[in-house]
Amino acid sequence: MKGTQLGEFEELVLLVVGVLYPDAYGYGIRQEIMKESRRNVTIGAVHSALSRLQDKGFVKSEFAEATHERGGRRKRLFQITASGKRALETNHQLRNSLFDRISDLALKGLNFEGSF
Repeated sequence: MKGTQLGEFEELVLLVVGVLYPDAYGYGIRQEIMKESRRNVTIGAVHSALSRLQDKGFVKSEFAEATHERGGRRKRLFQITASGKRALETNHQLRNSLFDRISDLALKGLNFEGSF
């Protein structure tokens, strides 16, 4: 198993795997990410992230039955593992802890549409 850190895109993919369970597969994951984040994402980027997540032990996959609609091809369905759940929880706690530590003075009067 590789490292246990989640990159930003890996975290997004892992979250979407959970959202789409039990029908989380490459193309559906891509569509959900593009809908929710308004980012253009290639299917190759999704497959690369899923491969990294599987190498890290954060997701597991299995093939669904072949369907006529897919020309007899099978979908590879992904599911979060216990390690993946812990990684998401760790990232969530870290982000919330840091966000909660930002003082009101640091954000007071900032126009978030502009830059510094």
